[in-house]
Amino acid sequence: MKSDLKIGIALGSGSARGWSHIGVLRALEKAGIRPQIVCGSSIGALVGAVYADEDLDALEEWVLELTWRKVLGFFDISFNGGFLKGARLFSFLQDKLLDKRVEDLALPFGAVATDLHSGREIWLREGKAVDAVRASIALPGLFTPFELDGRLLVDGALVNPVPVSLCRAMGADIVIGVDLGSGLAGRHVRPRRDGAPNMIEVVAESISIMQARITRSRLAGEPADVLITPRLGDMGALDYHRAAESIKEGRAAVELMLPQLRQLPGN
Repeated sequence: MKSDLKIGIALGSGSARGWSHIGVLRALEKAGIRPQIVCGSSIGALVGAVYADEDLDALEEWVLELTWRKVLGFFDISFNGGFLKGARLFSFLQDKLLDKRVEDLALPFGAVATDLHSGREIWLREGKAVDAVRASIALPGLFTPFELDGRLLVDGALVNPVPVSLCRAMGADIVIGVDLGSGLAGRHVRPRRDGAPNMIEVVAESISIMQARITRSRLAGEPADVLITPRLGDMGALDYHRAAESIKEGRAAVELMLPQLRQLPGN
């Protein structure tokens, strides 16, 4: 795509479904579309920050090697504000992928978090990249809230699951949104052979359904120019070990929307 217009991408929330963002970004680049502004909410903030640092290869390599046992190894149990502290995971991410400040990333980047006390939407555009991601991804009841600059922050998806508005505020003329929850509002937690789902699954899936409803409302008032919706209804919020399937769905979703993408100005 050759144009003076700036393209932004708003990577949405969705827990483990967020690995599909990797497939989306790969397919866009293959089509000659490279976003110049990157914004993310929750898992979208993680993928977005790494992409903005031009290190997507390393992230993709890591997630494709994840097994359920490896995923569990990153989960450190807490009973203070959330089930998981996240210290192990974010220590690893800082060492391997997020060791820069937001201002020093190759592309302009912004993450969304929620102020737990006021309920206000917080835009994170400076400071340590790992802190911005940690705040944006703090799913209530699952990850402990993250204190940053005197504020207690939780998951950005509670207020803005697909941050189109942040993209536009950062100067994007065209915004491509990626909604990971389009198929979730009408589905239920998958049945288990051994009975009811566990507590973590109930919390994660319940919040995913809530986020899908919030996304629908936000996008109605702040629509993206093109909305990409990977078909992930069969993927659980904690299926981080299913990255290959998720990435494949991300690629397929972009291919489905190529006719609309090619109609964007300058393409």
